[in-house]
Order: sequence, then structure tokens, then C-alpha cells
Amino acid sequence: MADGTPTAAFPRPLGPPQRESEAQGTSSRSSSSATARGERPAADRLRPLRATVLPARWRITAWIMLSTLFTLLAVGMIGRSLSLASIEVAANTSIEQEADEFSRFASTGVDPSTGAPFASAERLLAAYLDQQAVHEGEVLIGLRGEAIAGVRSGLGDAGWDPAAEPAELATMAEAARRSGTAELGADGPVRWGRVEFTLGEDRGALLITQFTREARAEVDQAVGTLAWVALAGLLLSTGVAWLVAGQILAPIREVYRVARDIGEHDLTARVPVTGGDDIAAVATTFNLMLDRLEEAHRTQQRFVDDAGHELRTPITVVRGHLELLSEDPAERRETLRLVTEELARMSRIVSDLLVLARAQQPDFVTPGEHDIAALTLDIEAKAQALGERRWQLMEVAEGPVVLDAQRVTQAMLQLAANAVQVTRDGDRIRIGSHISGQGAQRRLRLWVRDEGPGVAEVDAERIFERFAHGGQSAGHRSDTAGPAPRHGAGLGLAIVRAITDGHGGSAWLESVPGEGATFGLDLPAPEADAAPETHSAPETHPAPETHSAPETHSAPETHSAPELHSAPEERSAPERAADNAPKER
Repeated sequence: MADGTPTAAFPRPLGPPQRESEAQGTSSRSSSSATARGERPAADRLRPLRATVLPARWRITAWIMLSTLFTLLAVGMIGRSLSLASIEVAANTSIEQEADEFSRFASTGVDPSTGAPFASAERLLAAYLDQQAVHEGEVLIGLRGEAIAGVRSGLGDAGWDPAAEPAELATMAEAARRSGTAELGADGPVRWGRVEFTLGEDRGALLITQFTREARAEVDQAVGTLAWVALAGLLLSTGVAWLVAGQILAPIREVYRVARDIGEHDLTARVPVTGGDDIAAVATTFNLMLDRLEEAHRTQQRFVDDAGHELRTPITVVRGHLELLSEDPAERRETLRLVTEELARMSRIVSDLLVLARAQQPDFVTPGEHDIAALTLDIEAKAQALGERRWQLMEVAEGPVVLDAQRVTQAMLQLAANAVQVTRDGDRIRIGSHISGQGAQRRLRLWVRDEGPGVAEVDAERIFERFAHGGQSAGHRSDTAGPAPRHGAGLGLAIVRAITDGHGGSAWLESVPGEGATFGLDLPAPEADAAPETHSAPETHPAPETHSAPETHSAPETHSAPELHSAPEERSAPERAADNAPKER
């Protein structure tokens, strides 16, 4: 008896599988060759977005619906195939059991009703069929030659009648094979097996048939019911996918809304971020990009506003003088001198504005290791060329410090130039540096002290802002309004503040109105074995550290921090060089 077993064939690969090391080597060679050609590696190149017609929400829902549909179809088809296969297996098993039972019955050769041997094959078949209880779908047919000796059917009255369809019966009775399958029209498929026997010279056979139509119909009915349930589940999963896709894409829609609403002069809108998934990371990155754009726009707008504000006056002066230019040689020379001075002032304003604009860039400060003693001596030597003053080097710190020497020198010379402008020839201007603290808390302070009119407390609060000019406050002259004429735009101390901010420090002021002022820098100077902090140019500038204590300082020599003045006596340049400069200056 044959029993077919389904088999599956898998296609062979076209070539040997590539080893992982070879694949990695190929990828490395590709990246190296791309780098050698000056191209970006494939992983770093951005792929262009493909144009699509359907919105992302519809696409996500459609893909989930299709994948669910294909899964349900596969499960249904596989389940149906397995159920039908189990029906065929059960039919084969039933035929085998019936054949074994008949073989044991025929081998006894004794008629149960008489106790005597069977007289004929027909009697043997009749006796066996009389004592059998067939189940649904089973038909037992006794054959003696081509004649039907008996029938036992489990199909009911409307089932298959072997006598009415001799052709189908002959096909199973006379076949060379002793088992197989057949299709009996309306009765559906049938599996059959034939057991032949010999009783003396009489020959007979028992034909065992199993009809599977009813069992197959039950399977198809169950599959149909499951199909309706699967359809309802598919619709439900599609609705859930639509809602979930909407929730997932809600932050993306918010990013789109914010990007759409951002105007040329309003970059303050931000995407609300909740959670910590990939979508939240996209929203956070988008907000950071907007922060950078807003800061760049603010810097650009401030530069334009500052330039327009400060250049308007000198341009007006230059235009007025040129319009009234006289033919008199003396007046022409005076007019040209005034125009030249205004143009020089315009150049200084533009240079200062560019410095402040660059202060927002990460590379505004480029720290490096420098010897603070040599740097202090260089600053004092350069400051002496700013004016005829009694320059005193009060204290010199020693040791290596990580900072931008050029920017620090620029800030200190700006403070020294301000001190020159608020003092007279022969007045004392003191310069010094001091290191305090240890490890990561180590700090460097540099300062410039003058004997000018000092800074009023109301002016100290805004002295480091852009375009801040001091004046008369509470009956006192401000330190920014000294005896020398002022031609600045009020950007010098703002530059000083930007330089200290770039180092992660602060600019400070100590002053007693009428007794002078001390301007200084407070910078972080961690030791070499401590991890120094890296400070990029901040986006916003906190208020400068200012100190105003008029009730405690009565003399210029004592109004700064005590630890900053270890040698208040005046010294000549040779003495300073001998004490502090091991190398030539």
C-alpha cells in the first residue's frame, strides 16, 4: 500500500558562500580606495530621499496590513494541508488495521457459528462481514471472483453502491496494485486496500475502502470559519496599526509644524520632547539645530545692528565734512585729518565687531600650554608702549598654564589701554598675575590697576556690556571718562569679557570712585595631572563679576585683594628683569 509523503526542494547556491573575513576585507578595501580618491565612504554618504505618493502613516499601515494578511494566508494554507494530510494518514491506518484483522480471521479457517471449517470463500466473507461494525466513511466489500459476496457500508443509504457502479469496483478489484486512491465522482476521493485469500481451490478477496469526503468537508468548513475570524482580526490590526503609526509619527508631524512656522525673524519655536526613543532623539537633534541657527542668526543680527549703530555717526561726520570741503588749503588739511581719524575709528569699530562675532565660534580660543611668568613679563613690556606712565609689575605667578596666550594678551592690553586713557602722565599703573588653589580648582588671576577716577557702582553693573560708556554718576567721574579724549565705541571691555568667557572664566572689577579701579581676568588653570575643562565660546554671556566696596577702600594701594599685592613698592625695569626674567626680554 502506497502512502505519499510531501517533499520540498531547496535551490542550491550559485557559488560558495563568502567568508566573513573576506567580506570584511572587501569592505575595508572599498573604503580605503574611496578614501584614496578623496571620496567619502559609502556609509558616510547621505542617500537622497525617495519621492513617495502615500503619506508615511498610510505606508506603515499598508505594510503592516499586507504582512498580517500574508501571515494569515500562510498559516491557513499550512493548517489546511496538515489537516488533510492527517485525514489521509488516518485512512491508511484504518485500512491497515482492517486488513490485519481480516488476515487473522481468515487464518483460523473455522466458522464461528458452526465451529467447522469454512465451506467456501463466500461463507468466510459473509461470516467476517456479519461480525464487523464499520465506522463512518468505511465500506467493506467481499469479492468472489468478479461477484460481490457481501457489502458492509458506513456511508448510509445515500452512499456509494458498488453494485450500481461496477466500473469503479472493477478498477479497484482487478488492479495490479493492492492499494491506492480513486475518485468516485460525487462521493469524492477514496483510499482502498485489497486483501486476497485462497480457501482450497476457491479464491476471494476483501476490498477495504475509506471515503474522506466528509472529513475533508469538515476541514474546509473549519478553515472557512477561521478565514472570517482572520478577516476580522486583519481589520482590527489595520485599525490598531493606523492609530499606532499616528502616535509614532506625531513627533515627526510636530517637527514639520515647527519647521513650517519658523519665520525669518522668529527662531524661538521648539519641538516638545517626551521619552527617550529614536523619534525623541530626532526631535532633540532638531531642537539643537534650531539652537545653533538661532544663535547664528542672533550673532548676525547683532553684528548688523551694532555696525549700523556705530558706523552711522562716523559716516555722517565724514559725509558732512566732505560736503562742506573748502578750497582753502588749511581747511582742506584739517578736514582731511578729521576724515582720516573718523575712517580709522570706523576701521577699529569693524575690527572689534568682527572679534565679537568670532567669539561665538568654537575656535575663537585655541588653548595651549604657556609659562605664565614669561607671559606676564611680555604683557608688561608691551603695555609700556601704550603711554608715559609709571608701570609697576606687582606680582608674577610662576608655572605652566593652559590658555590662549594671544587672546589673554589682547585682553590685558585692552585693560592697560583703558588705564592709560583714564590717567595722566606719570601716574602709576600696576600689572600682576597670581595663581591660587590646587588641582582642578587651580585659578589664574591677572589684573591691571590704575589711579584714575574709578568706576561708580551703577556703571560697574554694565561696564562689560557692548557700547557701555561711563560718565558722571552720583557726583563721581567714571573710570571710562578720564582726562584723555575717548574715541572708542565701547567694545573693548566687551571683547575682554568674550575672551574670558571663551576660557571658561570671568572678567572682574574692583573700584572705589575717586581712588582708581582694578580690572582683571579670572581664568581656570588646572594642574597638569588634573583633567582640564574644555570651554568653547558660550552662546550666552552671564553678567560679569564685579566688586564694588567703597566702604572698605580708602587708598588705591589697598583696594584690591591682599593676596594679589606681594610687592607694592615701585621698581625700575632693570630690577624687574633681574628678579623675574631669567631669559632676555
